[in-house]
Amino acid sequence: MSAPDAAASPGAPGAPEGEGGAPAQPPNLTSNRRLQQTQAQVDEVVDIMRVNVDKVLERDQKLSELDDRADALQAGASQFESSAAKLKNKYWWKNMKMMIIMGIMGIILLGIAFMYFYY
Repeated sequence: MSAPDAAASPGAPGAPEGEGGAPAQPPNLTSNRRLQQTQAQVDEVVDIMRVNVDKVLERDQKLSELDDRADALQAGASQFESSAAKLKNKYWWKNMKMMIIMGIMGIILLGIAFMYFYY
């Protein structure tokens, strides 16, 4: 009578699945443990994805701010360019007026010198 009991007990020699070693876990506990491990992995992946989504949203906000700053800088650069062109023209005309005045004064001085020495 002891032979059938020995063959049926887990871990006994000749047992179908428990060939020596610790007794086998019931299938329900093993599947629960696997389910818990899988759930833990899923929770970890969900946490990582939440962090990634937060980072993407933060990056999007920073890119939006950077785009706004770039637009403002572009507008400022355009305004600077137009005011610099106006200033350049203003001083070009001012320089031209001074050259004309100096040319007229030079002609007058040459005329006076010519009249003084030749008449």
